[in-house]
Amino acid sequence: MNEYTSFAEVYDLFMDNVPYQEWGKYLAGLLRQYGVRDGLVAELGCGTGSMTMELAAAGFDMIGIDNSEEMLAIARGKMGEGDSILYLLQDMRSFELYGTVNAFVSVCDSLNYIIDESDLLSVFRLVNNYLERDGIFIFDLNTPYKYEEMLGEKTFAENREDSSFIWENYYDREDKINEYDLTLFIREGELFRKYEEVHCQRAWELDEVRDLLGRAGMHFVRAYDAFTSEEPNDSSERIYVVAREGRQAGKTYNDQNLDGN
Repeated sequence: MNEYTSFAEVYDLFMDNVPYQEWGKYLAGLLRQYGVRDGLVAELGCGTGSMTMELAAAGFDMIGIDNSEEMLAIARGKMGEGDSILYLLQDMRSFELYGTVNAFVSVCDSLNYIIDESDLLSVFRLVNNYLERDGIFIFDLNTPYKYEEMLGEKTFAENREDSSFIWENYYDREDKINEYDLTLFIREGELFRKYEEVHCQRAWELDEVRDLLGRAGMHFVRAYDAFTSEEPNDSSERIYVVAREGRQAGKTYNDQNLDGN
């Protein structure tokens, strides 16, 4: 699952249309809404650290976890004097921490890269293990609708002065796997060098995610249509899922009252 090698150096360039400040504000708002207002927060699949830095600026003590050395090198390079983000080169399916954290987050469809049920279950179990009592896990997912209607069997391309890409999508409706074939052209001096990468993501159904969270010992709290306070709908392209640590048997929750509805 080690994607983003040659693409790492131009990842931020092609992601400059992502409103990280707005996404970060929404995510920080969800964390506070569910009782996490400060303290340690770990991001799984942190990439080049754009969201990690937004949450650090919002007052959280951040740990960024990613299995791409190239992406983490860029993330560390963004840190300024006084920044205290801890970046760890680890696979989210087998990560280790020295202690517990108040919350985990995972955004930009990082969990869609987990394509095996057993692997996603491992992620959820590790999160549950390293969360403080009643800690929160917030993550986003691209939906089956997005893969089927927006991405599958479509090709996208973009041309920049110093780089360009061709992004071809092949969606297997039976296995619910979307294959991304990326062809990159990156300027090196007077010439452009060609790079090729293949990425795979899985379209997880919300019911599958709820079941795996339960099997991992976690408590499913709620899902949202991304960047809203509304429930997901049939045309939601991205959803946010909120889950709570649940090691203690017989817990009761009142999370439905925390969203202000």
